[in-house]
Amino acid sequence: MSLAADHRTRSTSERGSRGLRLRGLVRKEFLEIIRDPSSIAIAFLLPVVLLLIFGFGVSLDAEHVPIAVVVDQPSAETAAFTAHLERSPYFEPLLLFRMDEAERAMRARRVSAILRLRSDFARRRRIGGAPIQVIVNGVDANTGRLVMGYLDGVWIRWLEQRGRDAGEPLDVPVSVQERVWFNSELESRNFLVPGLIAIIMTLIGALLTAMVMAREWERGTMEALLATPVAVWEILLGKLIPYFLLGTGGMILSVTLAVWLFGVPLRGSLAVLFAASTLFLLAALGMGMLISIVAKNQFVAGQVAIIVTFLPAFILSGFLFDIRSMPAPLQLLTHIIPARYFVAILQTEFLAGDVPSVVWPNGFALSIMALLFLGLSRLKSGKRLE
Repeated sequence: MSLAADHRTRSTSERGSRGLRLRGLVRKEFLEIIRDPSSIAIAFLLPVVLLLIFGFGVSLDAEHVPIAVVVDQPSAETAAFTAHLERSPYFEPLLLFRMDEAERAMRARRVSAILRLRSDFARRRRIGGAPIQVIVNGVDANTGRLVMGYLDGVWIRWLEQRGRDAGEPLDVPVSVQERVWFNSELESRNFLVPGLIAIIMTLIGALLTAMVMAREWERGTMEALLATPVAVWEILLGKLIPYFLLGTGGMILSVTLAVWLFGVPLRGSLAVLFAASTLFLLAALGMGMLISIVAKNQFVAGQVAIIVTFLPAFILSGFLFDIRSMPAPLQLLTHIIPARYFVAILQTEFLAGDVPSVVWPNGFALSIMALLFLGLSRLKSGKRLE
């Protein structure tokens, strides 16, 4: 009985000692963060800067596109169509009188397209011919396709309006009734900002922890830590907890800015969003910690973190480029990028809501990656100096 009581006492004492050691390590890391404000800047200033740049400065929409309008023979109908074009928010028409002027303007990149109204504009329209000629600058293929689509829409709406004014509704073989799901405003900002949160979390998680172990080796304090009774898992946990809290703060700040500043709808539940963010942040912290343990040099660790985590997350996660449009080898490569799964969850949670068929498989993939990177970090670390 006394032996059992003594064993329980020792177990309680060991647990208390482990708790004290862990609290001491966490406190030490927080003091390091306070002494080096760059960590706080990465966690809270970086999200604000990136969100402002991408939210206000980057757009996949084509608006106020400069377009040259050449009228071969002015008439009431060409004037009506030109006025209709000027009212469109998508174009800024530049009226010219000769095609060679318009071509020079396109070569000089002053206009993105040329719209030519032929001399027999009214007659061709009445007989169902082609009264307009469109020439689009195809250097930027995406903008070129958007301009063609917008011009088709402007032309059809003008024909419908002229038909109603004349009492002769436009006879079209197919009547299209458009309905856009999830992003009815067709705002690219609603698509970009949620994906950008994944990029921000990758930077916060990987960059912050990529420095912590390397910093200990560079300063020579790792030897002192290894000489203490502190276990390896306690050292790792003492490093991860403060940066997990910093990353969570950055996540909350990013979501708040996305909803209140940029007006991106959040249709999913906060609980699901927080759970997915936790899994992804653990995966990112694990990647950064693994890089820090292997590199043992802050400069090298920072460079490797940017190349291995940030660039793949930016290019191969679906944040900007559709994964289904990539070559098959790159599509396979995206499956080892944690940001791919987090971007899918974020865009679904913000724009569509809680969709189990999206959230669960991607959440499971994030869980596997978090366990993998944290496990590799534990395996690669040990109480040895080599």
